[in-house]
Amino acid sequence: MAAQQETPVRSVVVPFEPDTSLDALRRLGPHEVVERWHAVDRSTQAPHIVAVPGDDGEEWVAAALVTARPHTAYLKIVDAVGDVPAAVAAVVAHARGLELAQVKWEGWTVSPEAAAAAGFVPLCPPLGQPDNATGPATGHVRWLDDRAVTEPPYYGQTTHFTCGAVTALVAQAHAGVMPAESINRRAELTFWRDATNFPACEPVGLGVAVRRAWPSSPVAVHLDTDRPVMLDHLSESEQEWRACLQRMSRTDADGVGVPVHPRHLSVAAIRDAIDRGEHVLLLVSLAGMQGFDVPHWVLCHGTVPGAVVIEDPWADAAKGDTWVDAHLLPVADPSLDEMSAVSADGFHGAVAIGRPRRGGVPSSGPGGEQSDNGCLQR
Repeated sequence: MAAQQETPVRSVVVPFEPDTSLDALRRLGPHEVVERWHAVDRSTQAPHIVAVPGDDGEEWVAAALVTARPHTAYLKIVDAVGDVPAAVAAVVAHARGLELAQVKWEGWTVSPEAAAAAGFVPLCPPLGQPDNATGPATGHVRWLDDRAVTEPPYYGQTTHFTCGAVTALVAQAHAGVMPAESINRRAELTFWRDATNFPACEPVGLGVAVRRAWPSSPVAVHLDTDRPVMLDHLSESEQEWRACLQRMSRTDADGVGVPVHPRHLSVAAIRDAIDRGEHVLLLVSLAGMQGFDVPHWVLCHGTVPGAVVIEDPWADAAKGDTWVDAHLLPVADPSLDEMSAVSADGFHGAVAIGRPRRGGVPSSGPGGEQSDNGCLQR
């Protein structure tokens, strides 16, 4: 997208609280918009109002509700009211001032034409989501350095434990190994069944399952501990048989040719892998982004200056967190490095998936072609 000239906009930024300038908001926006802003507790996502004052410097002529996951490199416009172009321009300027990578805009009230006029492009809607998912049918994104990242399909995991399976499927769809339209609940659960350590997917088992499902894709596991992982919350008897399964996974890895590297895959190494056209399934803690220390798989698939772009198959609807947050999500390099230390002893796990080999030679990939659903493919 070509760089756009922007007219400076005066604005004010204030925290959003349940009683924040309700009169001003009701004057600017429809009742249902103001109600939506107050429908959930967004407090963990630093909600704030970016408002544009009128000529008198007092009354607002435009306002936007803005949120973001902690420790990320974007802002999300939930809605803009009043003079919408002025409100959005103020948010973009605010994001630039914070040196962020991106602004997103949930499609509750904005048309594709209005979003495009403000420099945003549409996000491909989710292929699937859990039954309790909330969020708009559409969303839009604007990259602030004018360097778009190719868009994988988005699929929201339908269980609490299939994040590893979903990230693997989305990675292979983005690589052109499988059609995006084939990602559905049956595919999600089928792959999970082959990879699980009951109920979660541990790194070695996940890598083995990827190799077995797609023999043409080179796979390498990075795990900087030789002990069983992701079992600390279980009783000793429950840990024992799952530990046995993890030892079996290491034997299987030897058998199918999946190397297990006993070292941390650094953010610099993740960037290098992505630059080579690879995908990285990264095990992270959700403590930073969601407030609870639970191991979780995300897909690293793109880079922008200072941040790695991930797909997170899970969104916390109770916090106003939607697929628009989780899709094409930039995370600053230091934050991603911190998130990748999992559990109290801080082990690191990742699965790197190389470009598929055809006839023994790494494939060049589709190179920007579109899939049938219109999403850009690497």
